[in-house]
Amino acid sequence: MINYEHARKISAGARRPPAPPLSAAQFARLRLEFQPDAKQQAVLESASKRGILLCSRQWGKSTVSAILAVHRAYTQRESLVVVASPSERQSAEWVRKAARFVRKLGIRVTGDGDNAQSIRLPNGSRIVGLPGNEATVRGFSAVNLLMIDEAARVKDELYWALRPMLAASDGDLWLMSTPFGKRGFLWEEWSDGGAEWKRVEGPATECARISAGFLEEEQRKMTPSCFEQEYLCQFTDAGEGMFTADLVDGSLGEHELLWL
Repeated sequence: MINYEHARKISAGARRPPAPPLSAAQFARLRLEFQPDAKQQAVLESASKRGILLCSRQWGKSTVSAILAVHRAYTQRESLVVVASPSERQSAEWVRKAARFVRKLGIRVTGDGDNAQSIRLPNGSRIVGLPGNEATVRGFSAVNLLMIDEAARVKDELYWALRPMLAASDGDLWLMSTPFGKRGFLWEEWSDGGAEWKRVEGPATECARISAGFLEEEQRKMTPSCFEQEYLCQFTDAGEGMFTADLVDGSLGEHELLWL
C-alpha cells in the first residue's frame, strides 16, 4: 500500500533548495573549532577580491589566512590556492597550519605529488606553498586565491611575477604582513592602491591575546619607531638610513640623483 503522506514529504524535500554554503567565518567556528575575534571575522567575512591584512606580530594573520585557504579549497572543488612567503621555510610553516585545519575536517593530509609544500584534497583542490624566489614561482595559472604572507618582506619582483597567476581565473588576492618601512608594493597598495582593496588593520593594542603588560615591557625595550612598526601597524622609516622616505621624496627633482 502506498503511503501518500510519506511520498509527499519526500517530494517536498526533493524540491527544497540546498542550504547555502558556510561563510569562511561560519566554517571557522563550526567546522574548525576556531573562534575569531571581531577583526579576524572582518577578514573571514570579506567578499572583496583584493584585501590587505596589516597587523602586529603574533596577531594570528597566518592562522586566519590559512582558514581562508582551507575554506576556499574545501568548498570550491578543483580550486588552486597559492601562498608565497619570503622563504620556503616560512611557506612550509604556513602550509603546516593549513594542514592542521584540513585534519580537523577528517581528511587525511597528502601532498599533490609535484610540490614539496602542498596539500591535495579529495575534491581535487590544492593548496601550494611557494618559496620567495621570482625565478622559481612561474608556471602556475588559474589560481583561485593567491596569498602573500609577510608581504612587507617579499621583493617587488616576486609580487609582480605572482599577480599574472590570477588572470585566467579572475582570482582573489590577499596580502598579510606587519609593516616594514615606507617602501615596496605593500606600502604602495596600502597607502595608494585604490578603493578595490579592503584594508584591515590589527594593532596589538586591540588584540586580547597580547597583554598590556607585555606591550609595556616591549615599549621600554624598543625604539619608538620599532615599537610602532611591530605592534602598532605604523609604516615607519626605522632602519632605512639617515633620510626618511618623505624627506627623500620631497628633496629630489624628477631627474636628480642622490649620491650616498
